[in-house]
This record gives sequence, structure tokens and C-alpha cells, in this order.
Amino acid sequence: MTPIMQRIRKVLAAEAEAINAVPVTEQFEAAVIALCNCQGKVVTTGIGKAGIVGRKLSATLCSTGTPSAFLHPGEAAHGDLGILDGKDVLIALSTSGKSIEVLETLELARHLNVSLSIGITSHIDSGIRKYCPIIIDMGPVEETGCPLGLTPSSSTTVMMAIGDALALAVMEQKNITRHDYGLRHHGGYLGKLARTDNL
Repeated sequence: MTPIMQRIRKVLAAEAEAINAVPVTEQFEAAVIALCNCQGKVVTTGIGKAGIVGRKLSATLCSTGTPSAFLHPGEAAHGDLGILDGKDVLIALSTSGKSIEVLETLELARHLNVSLSIGITSHIDSGIRKYCPIIIDMGPVEETGCPLGLTPSSSTTVMMAIGDALALAVMEQKNITRHDYGLRHHGGYLGKLARTDNL
């Protein structure tokens, strides 16, 4: 096996192992119940790679029956925080939980009486833990797939998988049908599938 193939296998194995190591606790159920009971919209926030995952989570929620939007924490302090409403649920994503912009957004959200915040984080000393009553713990993720041990790969994969798990569990709890799905995602291949009885 060539060095390139070895690296590819190592990255894939590291990411698969990280997902399998996620501790599935009662906090997942608490998060799903909170999202199902949300009377406003679900707003996701995160910066860097976590922000990209937050955008994907928001998009998945929208297409599966839960209104959602992404709030960039860097823009939040310059007026975009106005997207938040007291009935919203805020989901903050950060592996370290130490990103100043994300922590500031969580702090400012309190002043807008946001009803509930959910954190998706890994580090034990994550600042997100003090702001969010519901914490989805990613587990102690290590970036062993990266030759430098730095590039977010396992962590972002875990974050993405957690987001998918939450969104699809909420979808199931809301009894979203194929018809409901098609109303929100009517274009492309998936839209066509949603409008037919045959897979």
C-alpha cells in the first residue's frame, strides 16, 4: 500500500472511530425534545469549520420540517444578532468551546431572552458548558488523521454526525411525512423522490 493510500485509510479510520466513540446520553434526548418544543426557530452558530457544520445543520433542519437559520458570530455583534427572538433555540458548535466570538454570541443571546441554548462541544473546560443547559458532548476527539494533529477532520465529522442525528430524530418525532419533505425540498433528485411513492 502506498503512503497516500495509508494516509487515506488512516483519516477514514480516525473519523469512523471518533463517531463510534460519541457518548449517547440523556442530553441527546433533552436536545431533541427542546427542538421539537421550540416555538420560534432554531438558530445555529459557530465559527471556522464549526460554522460550516452549523450552516449544514441549519439547512438539514429546514428541509426536515424545523425552521432554522445560521448566525455568523462575527457578524452577530454588528447587528445580525437581531435575528434572534425569545422563542428561539440557539445551538452553538465549537470543539474547544473557547472561540471568543461564539461565547460572546451566547452571552448576548441571554440579553435577548433566548429561551434555550444547546452546546455541541468536546473539551472539558469548554466555555460553552457554562452558557448552555443542554450539552451534547462530542467526547475527547483527537485529530489523529492529520499528520500534524491539527486539521479539524475527526472533530468536524463528529459534529456533522451529531447534527444529523439530532435533525433526523426531531424529524421523526414531528412525524414529518414524504409529502411534508417534498413541500420543503421539491427540487432535484430528492424532490422527485419525495413526490413519488416508489423509491
